[in-house]
Amino acid sequence: MSKSRMPMYLGLAAAGAGGYYLYRAGGDPKRATRQLESDASRAGSKIRDESNKALGNGSAQQIGARIDEADEKATTFAKEEAERLGKARHDVARDVNAKIDSFDKTVEQKAAEAKSGVSSWFGGKK
Repeated sequence: MSKSRMPMYLGLAAAGAGGYYLYRAGGDPKRATRQLESDASRAGSKIRDESNKALGNGSAQQIGARIDEADEKATTFAKEEAERLGKARHDVARDVNAKIDSFDKTVEQKAAEAKSGVSSWFGGKK
């Protein structure tokens, strides 16, 4: 069974990084630790800034695309509903006019009957 060599490589990398910072600090371990922490902090903030920029740009573009899509859907929906409303208005107007014409016809017919009835009282023709 073969062993994983990853722990050995990680140990060598850690020892190399420790030696580098100790060399740059002139052999002072406290100063080397502070430099290591400073570099780690700087690298972390740089990574966070870059990831925030990348996420921010992508998010803004996605939000803009969603807004455009929603605007297009709303415009299409408004046009369709306006057409439906126009058709319904015409249908209702046609029905109302037909009912009014029917009512007028009935009123005129009844008025003619009443007129002939009243005329007959006074000797007029029926």
